[in-house]
Amino acid sequence: MTNPCILTIILNYRTAEMTLKSTEAALQSMQGLLGKILIVDNDSQDGSFETLQAGVAEKGWDKARVEVVQSGHNGGFGAGNNHGIRLGFDNALDCGAPDYVYILNSDAFPNQTTISTLLDHMNRNPKCGFAGSQILNQDGQAERSAFRFPTILGEFEGAVRFGPVSRLLKNSIVSLPLLEKTQQVDWVVGASLMMRAETLRDTGLFDESFFLYFEETDLCLRASRAGWTVDFVRESEIMHIGSVSTGMKTWTRIPQFWLDSRLHYFVQNHGVVYASVASFVHLFGGALARLRCLLQGKSLDQPKYFLIDLALHGAKAVFRKTGLKTRNITFPKAIRPADGGSG
Repeated sequence: MTNPCILTIILNYRTAEMTLKSTEAALQSMQGLLGKILIVDNDSQDGSFETLQAGVAEKGWDKARVEVVQSGHNGGFGAGNNHGIRLGFDNALDCGAPDYVYILNSDAFPNQTTISTLLDHMNRNPKCGFAGSQILNQDGQAERSAFRFPTILGEFEGAVRFGPVSRLLKNSIVSLPLLEKTQQVDWVVGASLMMRAETLRDTGLFDESFFLYFEETDLCLRASRAGWTVDFVRESEIMHIGSVSTGMKTWTRIPQFWLDSRLHYFVQNHGVVYASVASFVHLFGGALARLRCLLQGKSLDQPKYFLIDLALHGAKAVFRKTGLKTRNITFPKAIRPADGGSG
């Protein structure tokens, strides 16, 4: 594919100044590439939208290259990015309908070659539907950036935290070790994620039932089931601060939306019985881990009341028949299949 058109989406939620810095880095990374950056303010209601507009104007960025829009409501990470994707496809860019969509977190900063490296990889690998970057922390150290899909065995291993079990279930551990080369994986971090438009035609967009977390895991699983690969591209690096908008690093108790997202992922993709077993083995493994720490006089690094909250959430879900919302993954008009099908 020669001169592909790229739609870059940067979702802002109350991080306007950082979003402008991320946008500036993205512009530098897109030098020589065709496309546009769409900054979507996810209903911050703190003056972010006006700050972003003023910042773009002050820097003199052409509207054909950078535009600020409002999502209208805060439906979460997936809904905000979907809003930008639909706008980008329903209103063709100067280079035409996008061939690729690049999702960039507002607290992530690409270097000069981050985006072009992902693009080159996808152009060379036509069955690659999604490609993700190597995440670096603020000290420039590589962080785990590629993962396996969550499973029942993976839930037990992650909860029990016991060396012999981890060695036995090594092929079920969700977080892959640091990878030294580009390769196919199950899913990648959504902080720097390039998506092929043709793949989105097959999978649909982000499932807006997820408010935060598990949405990119779900999307990658749908791509895999549709016959596309998800690739980790080691040569593409991005500095990511992490959890600036969500506050995850300061959580003292697990939020309801994380529990909702976890449950929705398992039920939607594997069914109610599988989800119930996954929750049970997590609770069992977590109880064993707590008992071991108690006997050893150690503390378990985990949000307060996590196992109780997980158990109560599962019990409530049974009585409300899991409380799942209908997926909202509709295709933008420009890439909707000719037969009018949907995901």
